[in-house]
Amino acid sequence: MSLRNQPVASGANEDRWRTGLGFVTSMVTWLSKSGDANMLHIEARIHRLSTLYRQLHIRQGGRTETLRSLPASVVESLYQILDPESDTNPFRRSHTRWQVFIAFVLMLHQGLRRGELLLLTADAIKSSHDRKLDRTRYWLNVRQNGYEEADGDSRYSKPSIKTIHSIRQIPVSDATARLVQVYCENYRGRPSHSFMLNAQTGGPLSTESLTKIFTLISKALPSEIRQELYDRTGKRTVTCHDLRHTCAVLRLHQLLERGDAMAEALQKMRTFFGWSKRSDMPSRYARAVFENRLASVWSDEFDDRVAVLRSLPKGR
Repeated sequence: MSLRNQPVASGANEDRWRTGLGFVTSMVTWLSKSGDANMLHIEARIHRLSTLYRQLHIRQGGRTETLRSLPASVVESLYQILDPESDTNPFRRSHTRWQVFIAFVLMLHQGLRRGELLLLTADAIKSSHDRKLDRTRYWLNVRQNGYEEADGDSRYSKPSIKTIHSIRQIPVSDATARLVQVYCENYRGRPSHSFMLNAQTGGPLSTESLTKIFTLISKALPSEIRQELYDRTGKRTVTCHDLRHTCAVLRLHQLLERGDAMAEALQKMRTFFGWSKRSDMPSRYARAVFENRLASVWSDEFDDRVAVLRSLPKGR
């Protein structure tokens, strides 16, 4: 009861309860072997209590739901640092710079999970002519790689599609499609595999390598930006999933700004991010839609990334 009444419950409380109960039970059992009638009676009672309350556990305190969307200053700094032509880019080789920039854009603008990103094929972005709008429309197929055998992936931690709902088609802006095309035609190389992101070793980019990449990116952020990241989120590093969270907050904000009702907007979110009908993930972002501090940094068409687009090479 003392453990249950503590203001903050944790997993350590459960360990203390199990340790104390185990100690008392083992001591009484050992003493009962002396043949004392009273101890035999106590042992019988403890056995009965153990049977009745075997499932008793110390309740852990509820977790506080915290959105890990990145502050506007962090997003802007990431754009500047990861620009392939930036002098502050922490990566030396052009191949690596473009590989990291494409990964950053696809996770931030398309809301891809890390595993989904690493499964993308070089031709994952498709296009067709829209007669009504008289323009080319692009979309991205998020699914298992159909060109590679399941046991042919040489990576230690093999990426996979999380659930059946994660298999989806999502729209892609013209600028994003152009960036991916430039990378695949000029910087991806000619590897023996079909995955979009190609590592320096010639194999597909691994989960471990992507994690190390974002560790280096976080260290490259200016000290004042890292401090704001910590003050706002309690984190000192940027992770792949932070970009997905940021994309979700901004997508929902955009849908509501365009006049969609909350219910309709959340349903569109399910389709875009690959959540099931029963998932409560969309509602977790609803409380953040009125925080528009990111709206001026990010948009579907890269309107505010003119410098990046101008730096694109014409091709080789």
